[in-house]
Order: sequence, then C-alpha cells, then structure tokens
Amino acid sequence: MGRAEERRARQRGARRTTQKKGGRIRRLFTWKKMLGTFFGLVLLGMGGFYIIYLMTPIPEANAAAKMESNVYKLSNGKIIARTGQLNREVVGLDKIPEKVQLDFVAAENMSFYKDSGVDFKGTARGLLNTLSGKGKQGGSTITQQYVKNFYLSQDQTVTRKLKELVISLKVDQKYDKKEILAGYINTSFYGRNAYGIQAAAQAYYGVDSSKLTVEQGAYLAALLQAPSQYDWAVATETGKRLVTNRWNYVLDNMVKMKELDASQRAAMKFPVPVEPKPDPGMEGQTGYLVQAAKAELINNGINEADLAKGGWTITLNIDPKKQDLLEKAVKQELTSKLDKKKKVDQDVQAGAVSVDPKTGSVVALYGGQDYMKHQISNARTATYQPASTFKPLILAAALNDKAETQDGKEIRANTIYNGDNKRPVKGEGGNGYAPPNEDDQSYGPITVQTAMNKSVNSVFAQMGVDVGLTKLRDTAVALGLNHMKGVGAHPAMTLGSYGASPMEMAGAYATLDNHGKKVTPSIVKSAQHKEAKYNRPDPIGDQVISRDAADAVTSVLTGVVDDGTAKRSVRDATNRDGQKVAGKTGTSDDNKSAWFTGYTPTLVTSVGLWGEAAAPRTVKIDGKETTVGKGSQVSLTDVADIDGRVAGGSIPARIWAAYTFDAVDGQSEFDLDTDQGAAKQPDETPAGTPSGTPSNTPSRTPSHTPSRTPSHTPSHTPSRPPTTGGTTGGKPTTGGQTNGGQTNGGQTNGGQTNGGTTTGQTNGGTTTGTTDGGTTQGTTDGGTTQGTIQGGGNTP
Repeated sequence: MGRAEERRARQRGARRTTQKKGGRIRRLFTWKKMLGTFFGLVLLGMGGFYIIYLMTPIPEANAAAKMESNVYKLSNGKIIARTGQLNREVVGLDKIPEKVQLDFVAAENMSFYKDSGVDFKGTARGLLNTLSGKGKQGGSTITQQYVKNFYLSQDQTVTRKLKELVISLKVDQKYDKKEILAGYINTSFYGRNAYGIQAAAQAYYGVDSSKLTVEQGAYLAALLQAPSQYDWAVATETGKRLVTNRWNYVLDNMVKMKELDASQRAAMKFPVPVEPKPDPGMEGQTGYLVQAAKAELINNGINEADLAKGGWTITLNIDPKKQDLLEKAVKQELTSKLDKKKKVDQDVQAGAVSVDPKTGSVVALYGGQDYMKHQISNARTATYQPASTFKPLILAAALNDKAETQDGKEIRANTIYNGDNKRPVKGEGGNGYAPPNEDDQSYGPITVQTAMNKSVNSVFAQMGVDVGLTKLRDTAVALGLNHMKGVGAHPAMTLGSYGASPMEMAGAYATLDNHGKKVTPSIVKSAQHKEAKYNRPDPIGDQVISRDAADAVTSVLTGVVDDGTAKRSVRDATNRDGQKVAGKTGTSDDNKSAWFTGYTPTLVTSVGLWGEAAAPRTVKIDGKETTVGKGSQVSLTDVADIDGRVAGGSIPARIWAAYTFDAVDGQSEFDLDTDQGAAKQPDETPAGTPSGTPSNTPSRTPSHTPSRTPSHTPSHTPSRPPTTGGTTGGKPTTGGQTNGGQTNGGQTNGGQTNGGTTTGQTNGGTTTGTTDGGTTQGTTDGGTTQGTIQGGGNTP
C-alpha cells in the first residue's frame, strides 16, 4: 500500500469515529428524551407540591397573641419609651359599607371573587425577587395577604412564600370569600398603631367603620401599601403625591368594576384625614426620637407591621449629654424669647441634627418644641429650602470634577468670577437666569473664596452651570440630599431651591468633614428581637468625592466663619475657645427659612429655622393679600429678639454655637489634604473696579448692629488693593461708607500720613484703619450689614 492510500485510509477511519461520536450525542439528546425529561421534572415538582400541600395545615392565628411592647433606649441604656399596645376591634362586614369593602378589592385584587386565592404568576415573581435579593416586589391576592397577616410572619423568605401559597389555597377552599375579606380588612395594619378598619376609621376620620364614605374607604385601602409614608399628617410632598395617585387608582378601578359610574367618580374629592393623637409618653423630644428610629428601621428592611407588633429592644445613638445641650441651646437662643401673643412667634419652627462624622451616629436631635403638639419632625422634614447652605455642594462638585469656567480656567478657591448683581448666567442650561445678590449689591471681579464668605448668588449660579446642572444634582444626591433624586436640573437649584432636611444637610456636611467618604446619619445603634434579626447598614460608605475636593471645601468654609456671614455669631462666640470651625449660613427666598450648618473636626450640626403658619394667615404674595392655610410656609420677620429679617447668621448660628462649643471636648485641628482655601492660603481680592455699584440705600433696616469691635486682627493682609472700602491717594482716608453691604479688607496705598488714625463708619459695623508712619496699609474688619434681596433669591 502506498503512502497516499495509507493517508486516505486514516482519514476515512477518522470520519467514521467522528460520525459514531456524533451519533451517540444525537441519540442521547433526542427531542423525545428532552421532552420526557421536562415532563418528568414537572410531574416531580407537582408531586412535591402535592406532598407539601398535604403536610401543611392551616396554623393557629398569631397576630394578637404575639403583641408586645417595643423598648427604646438612649446610648447609655436609659429607657425613654415603651410602645406597642394592641389597638384593634374586629367588626363584621355588616359594620362596613359595601362600597367601602369594594374599595379594598379595587385596591388589591379586582379578581378576588373569581380567583382561587392565589396569584401564581405574582407569587413566582415574588419568589424570583426573593432569591435574587430584590426583596418585597411581587404580587399577592387578598387571600395571600390575609394569610400573611393572620397566620404567618412578614419575612421575605422562600419558605414563608411557599407556606403562604399552600395555606392560601386551603383557606380559599375552607372559607367563604366574605369571611376572607372581613379577616383581611380586620387584620391589616393601617399606621397610627391601628390594626383593622374600625381602629383605622377612628384614627384617621374619628368615626366608626359603619360611617365611612367611599372616598374615605379608598384612602384607607390606599394606606395599606405604605402606612407611614402615606399618612397625610406627616407625609412629605412626595408621599402626599403618591397616596393621592393611589387613591385615584382605587376609585378608577371601582369604575372599571362598575361599582361607581363615571359622573360619581368625577365628583369625588380627596378626604383629608384628621390630625393624629400621639401616644402617651411621647412628650417633648421623645416622640421625635422614636419616630426617627422607626423610620430608619423601616427604611432598612424591617416590616412596618412586624415592628408595630412589638418585641423589639431598640438602642439609639443619642448621647444624653449632647441631647440636653442641644435642647438647652434652642431654649436659650429661641424659645425662651418667643412671645406667644405674636403671630410670627407662634409660626416659628426649629429643627436640628448633630452627627459624629467618623461613625455617622446621630448624637442629638431636635424635632420641635413638643411632639404632642407638632408631630412633623423638623429634624427630618425636607419641605423648606436650605438656601445658601447648598453653595458648598456646588463648589464640591466643581472641585471633584475639575470643572472649568466659561473661559476655560479650572475652578479653584482663588478663581475669579464676575460678582455683579443679576448677571445673566452663561452656558448650556443657564437660560439667562440672573439671580440678585443680597441688597442688589454688585462685587465685580471676586474670588470664589470671597464669594463664599459673602454668599454671592451670581457667582454660584454661574458655577453651577459651569459644573453642569445634571452633574451638580447627582453630586448633591451622592453627598446625601436624597430628596433631589430625579428632580429637574434647573439653574435656580444653585440657590438651594429644592427642599432638604437638617438630617440630610448634616449628612452632606459630615461627608465633607469625613474627607469625602459618604456619611449616612444613623440614629439606631442596635435593634434586637428574639425571633427576628436587624442587619444595620454601615453609616460610613464609599468615597463619593475626592479627599482633595472635600478638604478644599472645608478650607473654604473656615473663611465663612472667620471673615464672612457667620463671624459675629460663631467666630466671636464667647464659648468658642479657639475651636476650628467650617460652616455656611443660608436664608431662603422671602425669608421663609434660615440655616446654619457647620462642623468642627469631630462634630457636624445642622440647624434650621422656618415659618410654618400655626393657623390660617393673611400674607402678601406678589403684592396681593392672600389667605394661606395652617402649615403653609410664611416669612420670618421680627421673630423673638430680632428686628427685621431672620438670617442664617443670627438665631440658627447662635443656636449652633451655643450647642457645639459646649458639646465638643477640647480643641482640634482639621486634617486637610489641600493647598487652597482660607485655612491654607490668604485670599487675594482681585484688583480693578467692580462692574456694578451697590445700591445707595439698604432695602430695609439692618436687623442688628455689632456690639463690639472685632476682637482680633485679620490673619493676613491682602497683597493687592481691593476694589472697595476707602479713598486712595495722598491724603488720610475717612473710611468711606457702605450701605447694606460689608467692608472687608479695605486698604489704602501710596498716600503719606503723619502717624494719624483714620476711622470710617459702615452701616451695621465699625471700620477701623490704622496708619503706620508712612504708607498707609489700612485694613477694615467691620461688621456685616444684612439686608434683603430685591426681586427674590437666596441670601447668606
């Protein structure tokens, strides 16, 4: 045999071997065998389910038997509250109007009277979500929810869901649909510690269940999706919008079910519930502390109904000493000075949150004067604008992203902007937005550092556009302003136009203090239960902005305290004792809110003050008198011991200083890894003439006059002459006058004097210059006159 023939023989043998292997594979995976395997698995699953069905009895009811108290403790172990008494009265369907019964069917399970008690598709989706870690998503029938409420726990486990499925099938076979519906309505948790529709009717509308209207029933049915979030009395604007949508959904389904006609539906109006009656023992700050702890536990995965059943021992991070100091500071600087006969003093609300930036622990919280009288926590509500306390977040976004100005210069603390009043914003998204500065004052060329000190609106409106408004919003969310998720990115947000809570602002500033690592304020230290486990998330998260950016913002904010809008209340506080501080003031449009959020290296505290109508008020809106309802936002003017507007640098900053400097132990230094900002280098005000001129007359009388000459000499002398604050030339200066603004570092150069002293007067402070034999290097360090904005906008 030749070589060619041998090669051909080997090739034929190889092909035969391959064909044999392929044939074996095909014979192994024929469609008949695959189909048979599939049906075998299905039959095996059905058989397994049938065995589970036979072996799973309907258990005894568990809800009422397991009711216990929840115990709340401070960080030192002191018990401050016990909650959890059962509030339920079972009523028959004859005590519930038929249309109200159908509200619940329309809300949860329109096929209730036709189905077998189980939604297999929804349950399968729920099982997949549980296995994949997505939690509570997935549908359930009314029967399944009744079984979960009455026979099982609220655990999100595969075992519990399989039990729910089997027991629901058995319950549907054993009981009439009317009995199941009555059981569901009577065992559901509605919030306000109300189990069952009778307790809920009394808690939300002050009537028996037999007196409920269709509209009221639709609200109670809507509540079951998220009782605390949807409780109208304490809901956020988002919560109110969501429950209104849910209420509309219920009634629209009633039309689809032909239980309401379209004309009846169109005439229905939302039935606002009555104010809740707080539980005994929640007086003072206790109710706010318990409320905050409950919200955190629910937000972190504890089912609200399970929490209400009790049995939890919840220890808070609240430090009793710091809590006492915060309450005393608010009383000292605000509540003791209020005249309850004055409407404006009746309308004042204050909130504060204090956080340890290294652990995220909420060590003190002030939610209002008394929980028994005002259940909305001022520490957690995000209804009011944070105003100029938002500006540091703009700078953080700019520094983190290494953003550039419109002419291509990287934004840093010494970057020069145009600080003219009502200067139109340039760049994509600016849309010609032109916010006013305080007192309509124009500053001309101004550094970012000085603009932060003086809270110059026009500079930060432009900076927000330079960063990119969407990027700015996302940075604010990353820093902790969760209420800004998904909001529109508009230029007005650069002045803090979106609401934020003291809790959120404390978290954002704590993240800056923690060198850019995310800090989520946490009031719960631990939560223990004999049958459940609470997995507390770590309050310290990932790096959300660079350390350099965070530290640079901190450095800049030291200038606000030492040379800006907070210097009188914070820098010169008698109890400061040399403590290093960074912070920012804020006063919102129409003076409806005033803030100071600041920090030392070891403690971050946000204090907010706002006007909330205690009763219907007549106010001026766009020059016209209008009546606004109780709870509406109103202006803060002539409050307590303040004549005129309440600015962030007044009462809020005084509360902050009175609390913080007594709460921190000893002096500490900021550990800053940056080469810019007031804490690292002198700020140089650019030379040149401002492109605008301050108004000659303040828009209103200053609210206060500095009580004394500044106690220290400025830490540096400007190396270039500033644009304002004195007369230059070869003659002694007389200081000049500024109206409604601030003189800061006024300097005369080149003039020869004979050793005299020059003194000038500003409105709201004293400007002092000194001469030193020859060339006069006069430095002004006077008080700040705070005026109001003309035409809207936020002020320092």
